Parts: sequence; structure tokens; C-alpha cells
Amino acid sequence: MHRVRSGRLASALFAAGAVVAASAAPAAAFPQQRPAPVDTPTVNDVNRHLVAFQRIADRNGGTRASGTPGYQESVDYVANSLRRAGFRVSTPEFDFTKYQLDSVSLDVAGESVETDALEYSPATPEDGIRAPLSVTPVDDSTGCQAADYDGADVADTIVLIKRGACTFAKKQRLAAEQGAEAAIIYNNVEGELNGTLGGADAGVIPTAGVTKATGAELVERAGTTATLDLRASFDEITTENVIAETRTGREDNVVMAGAHLDSVDEGAGINDNGTGSAGLLSTALSMGGTPDVNNAVRFAWWGAEESGLIGSTEYVKGLSFQEQLDIAMYLNFDMIGSPNAGYFTYDGDDSDGVGAGPGPHGSAQIEQDFVEAMRNQGIEVEGTDFNGRSDYGQFIAEGIPAGGLFTGAGGVKTEEQAAKWGGEAGVAYDPNYHTAEDNLDNVDRSALIRNTRAMAEVVDHYGQTTEEVNGMRSRAERAQLRRMAAAEPMSLHDARQSHGHSCQLPLK
Repeated sequence: MHRVRSGRLASALFAAGAVVAASAAPAAAFPQQRPAPVDTPTVNDVNRHLVAFQRIADRNGGTRASGTPGYQESVDYVANSLRRAGFRVSTPEFDFTKYQLDSVSLDVAGESVETDALEYSPATPEDGIRAPLSVTPVDDSTGCQAADYDGADVADTIVLIKRGACTFAKKQRLAAEQGAEAAIIYNNVEGELNGTLGGADAGVIPTAGVTKATGAELVERAGTTATLDLRASFDEITTENVIAETRTGREDNVVMAGAHLDSVDEGAGINDNGTGSAGLLSTALSMGGTPDVNNAVRFAWWGAEESGLIGSTEYVKGLSFQEQLDIAMYLNFDMIGSPNAGYFTYDGDDSDGVGAGPGPHGSAQIEQDFVEAMRNQGIEVEGTDFNGRSDYGQFIAEGIPAGGLFTGAGGVKTEEQAAKWGGEAGVAYDPNYHTAEDNLDNVDRSALIRNTRAMAEVVDHYGQTTEEVNGMRSRAERAQLRRMAAAEPMSLHDARQSHGHSCQLPLK
């Protein structure tokens, strides 16, 4: 069936310069959009916010990391912009333990090996840990259960563990229980391994990460002597999220959309995640604080995402069950302008069969709506796994359906993707991921505006109705059903046609 996308932003999805689809859209695609009004987000609108974030970082030591003046100034910029637009705005505080990595080095058989510490890894003793290198046997759950170590003696060693099937924290904890002195986790896909143990209490033994290729080389060096030297400290920090909600729409069926506002310590974080934050802010300002919507829309800019999804996790855990129930869905936008951009949407139905499995009920429909919104711009997206590495994590843990857009981080673009999307095969989607080079010069603004248009269109649609996701109808739909019930009896088929849907119609 064709779903009519109503509302100001929906009618304006394709602003001047939008890409026309190269192939015919399937039956479920959105109808042809009308010309854009002047207040639709444009690339200049979104880029203006990126300029602001870059200038904020430049005058605050080159960073916007949570707990720094650069982050606080970013909070003020976003919150004040939203207040002027008429939103209900709050900046709830939360405490977290900030991890500061001072240095890390790995030496194997006398040769230096490139590595990075996993966030919240404990430090080694002052002279490092020197021990034999061992390997966790590889299977479908490598290092995720004690039985994986049957027949392997890793006591008093630095143990190599392949990524996958469970969290980094669980892998290093189980290795510690087997007597390992430290852990090196190697990637199971191309690209750097960046990650976190999830919090200050999670780290048991010093833990670092290496690439897939490096891991394969180290496996061949098992039994040789390795030295891991990792220096780090922990600081207690108070910081803030930014929460903004429309003054119109149902407050018991809220559409929530979010992006993390903080950068890593090393840089300004303009792609990660200035792009998601800027696209979200442009969408919110175009919508305004009192839009003509049926469902309230709540926007969030999260703090301390780079320290382990702390801001979003604290927010969701702080809600009662009834308050969580009021959230119809959560839409996440973490990196939407990667310089060698891919085009991904979260795999809500697990049709790819990769990783964590499907999202909560309703996530499949959210995925499809993003697929269609991007298809109408001539972009064929691919799925990306709910791998737990962004702010949707606690939402889906509580059963709240989720989805969103992503242009790629440290993963490597394939030949097929380069042929489909452009860009350079064999190169990371964002070669500057978590570095000082993640700045205003290194953003794909075509990807940025395409993703922002899809974001604005889908958010606006759900502001009108979430029926396809959770069955909740708009006021207009409920009024029409009441009028139909009071009218002369008609067949169920006629009732469906009158209602404008070929899908299920309640019988009472």
C-alpha cells in the first residue's frame, strides 16, 4: 500500500538539488513529494551547526569531550537554539567516571605492534606486563564462556581473543577468571578496533585491541614473549544531556530521536558526532516547538556516549516503566556525514542475519521507512547490526523499538559499495574516526543532507502517526473510525477502503 506522508517536513523531503531515484520505486514507496518550503533543512542549515561545533572546539583545546568546557559550550549552543524555537528544554545532569588514556604500547617478540586500549581498561603496573602470548581457541563464541578455554592454558599469559558474540567486557572478565594477566582483542572485520569495556567497574585486567590482520599475525606468534604497557587514570565527572520536546502532540506516544553531542578527547568530533547532532538540530528547528503533530516529538543530545553510552543509559534507566511506555520508538543518528560515506540503516528485522538479531517489535517497520526515505533520493541502503555501540542500546534493552541512519566509522568500504555509492574501495568510511583529523574539512556534505532529509521526513511522519510501528492511531484516524461506527453498517472490505488502508482494521 502507499502510505501518505503528511506534515510540513514530509512534503518537503526533496529540496532543490535532491537526487532522483535511478530505478522505479516498489509499490510500498512514498508518493512523489511536493516542492520544498523555505524552512526545510538545507545543507547550509546543517553545515552552520558544524561550523559552530568546530569553532567551539577550536577555542576549547580542540575537543568537545564530555566533562570539558568544549562540551559544556556545545550543550549551551544546542539548548539555547531550541529554547528560542519554543521547545520545552531541560539539561539533566548525571555523573560518570571519565577514562583518561595516557599511553599504550605493545611489544611482541621484540617488535612493536600497533594497538589501542579499550576504554576503561585498567592500567598495567609501571613497567608493564611481560608474559607469554597465548590464544583463545576460536569457535562461534570465542571467549564468551568458560568452556571456550577447555584444553587451553592461558594462566599467567597475555591472551589473544577474537572479537564477536559477546561484549569486550565479558571476554576480558572470563579471560581473567582463567588466570590471564592481560587481554588483546583482535577485530573480526577490517578496520581498527575501537571500543569500551562499558564502565569503570567492568575492567578486570588490562585490555587492548588490534586489527584483524594484526590479530592473524599475532596468532602465529603464540608462545613468544609480549609486553603490554598501558597507562590510564579515572576521574569523576558531572555533565549533562539536552532534552527538548514539542509543546504539541500526545505525551503518551512520544516519538524520540537522538544523537550524541560529545566528541572523543582527541578531536572536535565533527563527523562523530557533530553530523548527527547538527542534522537533528536542523530537523528540530525546522519543525519548531509547536508543530501540527498528533504525537509529541522529543529530541535528545546525549553526553558521555564516547565513555560508554553513559548519558543515554542513565536517561532510560531513570524512567519508570510507565515513562518508558510513553516512548513509542527511539531513532538514532550517530555519524551521518562520513567522508567516504556508506549508507546504512539499522537492521530492525535481522534480515541480514548478522550479529545481535532483530530489534524490539516495530523496529522492522522503522527500518523499512528509512529504506524508503533514502530510496526516494536514489540511494539503496544496506543494513547495519544493532551491535550495541551507540545510544539505542538501553532503549532496545527495555523493549523500545528503534532504528536510525549511519554512514560508517572504521569499517572498510567494499568494491561493490564503491560501485553503488561512490567513494574509494578498500578505505575506511571515516579514515579520521576518533582522531584529531575529524574536523570540518572531512565531512561528505552530500551524505549529510541526504541523511538529514530522510531523518526529517521519517520523524515528521511518526509525529503524525505511529500506527505501522505500534498500532497507535492519530486523533484524526480515531475520529474517522468513530464516525464510521456511527454510520450505516458496511462490509469490512468497504470499511478498510474508506479508511484508506488495506491493512488490519480493529473490529471494536
